Amino acid sequence: MAVERGMKCVKFLLYVFLLAFCACAVGLIAVGVRFHLVLNQTITQGATPGSLLSVVIIAVGAFLFLVALVGCCGACKENYCLMITFAIFLSLILLVEVVVAIAGYVFRDKLRSEFDKDFRQQMQNYSNNQTALLLDWMQEHFNCCGAANYTDWENIPSMAKNQVPDSCCINVTAGCGTNFNKEAIHKEGCVEKIGDELRKNVLVVAAAALGIAFVEVLGIVFACCLVKSIRSGYEVM
Repeated sequence: MAVERGMKCVKFLLYVFLLAFCACAVGLIAVGVRFHLVLNQTITQGATPGSLLSVVIIAVGAFLFLVALVGCCGACKENYCLMITFAIFLSLILLVEVVVAIAGYVFRDKLRSEFDKDFRQQMQNYSNNQTALLLDWMQEHFNCCGAANYTDWENIPSMAKNQVPDSCCINVTAGCGTNFNKEAIHKEGCVEKIGDELRKNVLVVAAAALGIAFVEVLGIVFACCLVKSIRSGYEVM
């Protein structure tokens, strides 16, 4: 009887975990769709790392939702095979997250280089209104100008001599980037500035990742406990 009560508690905790897991999966899909729509409005042609990233986010969200669905079905029906499958998938997801985290750290310089290349490419397309909106938002939001610094705008065909976008100005007003005063604009480049912002938040991201990993480990433990109960022939209602 004590074992049955314990398994009921484990099953309840597994349902709570699966509910949170489903919410995370739906959230990822929503973020991916939103990101994809924004990119479609700002980038007119060609596949970019950003567009591929949005597809990956949607695919990961859909996969996580499928895994959660397998777990729900397995827990409801107390199906041994489904619960084993759920535990294996969850273990693989945890392993992939660890590999991605290590790869992100190892290839951080490569990622920065790719972002710098993509940012400069978008600068060349500044005459496109949608691209201009994206770059202006980034420059205003991060208080930066250009990729490496404000002089990068000198090589942009759509820009006149001694001109930068108005979004480079410390106090943004119409026409403030024309015949600008160096003291009135942000001189630091966006690639370095955004990199600094990411580094400042790395501890928060790491803490969130550790929290998610811990919850996933608990999910694996709960699933294994339920599998053991099913295999032993206990009724968990």
